[in-house]
Parts: sequence; C-alpha cells; structure tokens
Amino acid sequence: MNKLHIDKTHWKKYRFDEVCRQVNEATKDPQADGLDHVIGLEHIEPNNLHITQWDTLEKETTFTRKFRKGQVLFGRRRAYQRKVAYAEFDGICSGDILVFEAIEKVMLPELLPFLIQSEGFFQKALATSAGSLSPRTKFKELADYEFLLPPKTEQKRLAELLWAADAVVEKEKREREKVEELYNYQIENLFVGEKVAFGNCSNINERTLSAKTPNDYMFHYIDIASIVSPKHLGPLTEYSFADAPSRARRIVKQNDIVLSLVRPYLKSFVQVKSNQDNLIASTGTAVVSAKSENSTDFLFHMLFSKAFMAFCENRMNGTNYPAITPADLADFQIPSYNYDEQLSIANKLNAIDNTFEQLECQIIKSQEVKQEIINIIF
Repeated sequence: MNKLHIDKTHWKKYRFDEVCRQVNEATKDPQADGLDHVIGLEHIEPNNLHITQWDTLEKETTFTRKFRKGQVLFGRRRAYQRKVAYAEFDGICSGDILVFEAIEKVMLPELLPFLIQSEGFFQKALATSAGSLSPRTKFKELADYEFLLPPKTEQKRLAELLWAADAVVEKEKREREKVEELYNYQIENLFVGEKVAFGNCSNINERTLSAKTPNDYMFHYIDIASIVSPKHLGPLTEYSFADAPSRARRIVKQNDIVLSLVRPYLKSFVQVKSNQDNLIASTGTAVVSAKSENSTDFLFHMLFSKAFMAFCENRMNGTNYPAITPADLADFQIPSYNYDEQLSIANKLNAIDNTFEQLECQIIKSQEVKQEIINIIF
C-alpha cells in the first residue's frame, strides 16, 4: 500500500493508564445479571476483533469476571497469540482475559482496540510477561506504555478508517465461508448410491525406505507437524539417513496424499504437488496414491467429507494420541465413480478449492494492510 502520511505535530504523548482503565467487575450470579455469553481464551481468535464463538451458562463455568458491550478483551496469557476482541455484547470471561475500558474524555472507545492491536503494545505485553509455561502480563505492567494520540476530532476520523479496513477483512471472510460451504455441500452430495472401499482405489504405504539405505542419503522429512493446516505443507527439515528420526520410512512421490493417522479429526492431510525429490514421511502417516483408473485428486477430496470424520470417530483407538490404522483407511467407503467421472468431480472441487485459497491469500493481504495502518497511527 502507499504510505499513509499523518501529521503528528499536535499529537500528545500519553501513558496507557491515562487513556484506559482496567475493569475488575465480578458477578456471583451471571444468570440473574442477564449474562449468558461465556468467553474463554479459546473463543478469541488471534488478530480478530470479532468474537464469533462462545459458551453459554448451560455449560458449567467458574468464570466470574464481567464485561460489557464496547469494552475490550485482552488475552493476558501468552500475549504472543495476539488475542484482542471488541465486545459486541455483555458477558463473563476467563480470569486470563483483562477487560479494558477507554477513558472517554481522552480517547474514543472505538479506537482503543486498535491501540491494543498495535505492534508496540504487543511488544510491551511480551516484555512484561512473567512465567515459563504460561507467561502472563498485568495491567500495572502495561500502565506505563507510552504512545502519541491525536485530539478527539482526529481520533474519530482514524477510528472510521480502521473500522473500514476491518470491514474489508470481515467481508472477505464471509466470502470465504460461502466458498467453503459450497465445497462441503458438493462433497456431501456425492455420498449417495453405490460405494467402494478406499483401499480398492488406492495404494497405501506402497513404498518404504529400506533399512539398508546408505547413511549419506539426503531427504526432506514430512511428519505430522509438517502439515501446518489442512492441505498446507510447511517448511521441511533435511536429514541424512544416518541422522534421521527412526520413523522416517514412507517414500512420497509427486501428487501423493500424506495423511496423519493420529488425530485425523484435525484434518492434517496434504497432497504433495511439488516435484521435489527425496521426500520421506513418518510412519505416523499414510502415504496414498491412486490405483489405475482412479484419480488421486478425487480420493483426496473424499477425505474432507463428513462421512470420513464419522468413520474416523468410530475407528480411532488410544487416549492421548487417538489414531486410525492404514487398514482402517483402506476400509473407508467412498462414492463409486468411473475414472472420467472422478476427474470431472475432482476438477470442479479443485476449482472451488483454488477460489478458497485465493480468498485466503487476499484476507492475509488485507489483514497486513490493516496492521500497517495501525502501526503507522500508533
């Protein structure tokens, strides 16, 4: 974006506790107080001011901290997660959430959440966090954070600019949700009529790295952590066979599916589209390729069906690391289509998927623009 030029000549320096107060209001009976929204840290998404999920009082809770519409919720535990939300309703929240309220004679309430989203504020929160496993910060540690603030007339203009940038991101998210709904709808409509076992259409763990492989053989390793989100492979570590983890055994070729057998409900599945040589996957995964007259793309999309999630739920074994086996995967029943039909279906689903990915990229760009504006202002 073009640099946003702001004249800060007449701006005044403030401490955080001069523009904002911490609200420490508690309730003994949230139901009697009409507070049905229950917010934990898990309900606040990083870099998203809007609360889109919550619990209700039907679920037992020990939370007593009250918040009101227009206040700002800040996740004080593990501040690097950047969890900040602008309350659009009243409720109760976790003690690991600080509730902030603007001092209106100095600062517009609509501008406060963006101050807290600024890079400078997060750096202050990180620098003042104490604890090793779950570092936390406190309001008194944040109180002396200093920044420049314009007169209230200019604050209104800047708040409108920032909320407009936020609205762009939210609009793109709604478009992404519609595309995702279309993708899921198209897949679910396929699960009617005749079925065939997944193992009849695919080769599962067909290629294994030999224990006699030369020690100087170099490869890139795919383990469960390498699949950073559904359909997305992160950076891979390179190993020699001599130094590699003992679980590095599954040989992966271009277009193969690598599927985490552990916690399959997380959908840690990826189709390797790169032509990179020497890819080896962990034995905690299944490596899948299509048999003759079957489409690997088609098989990959079937793994994102509700039917597969229900199947995994019934087959998983284990408590801490529930998993399915390659034999379980082979038993999964998928819609029976001939090769040409599979290709046609896969092409349609690929097109929807591509649109989804484009929107994902656009959302990231729009969020970056919004964050840049915030950092320029504060």
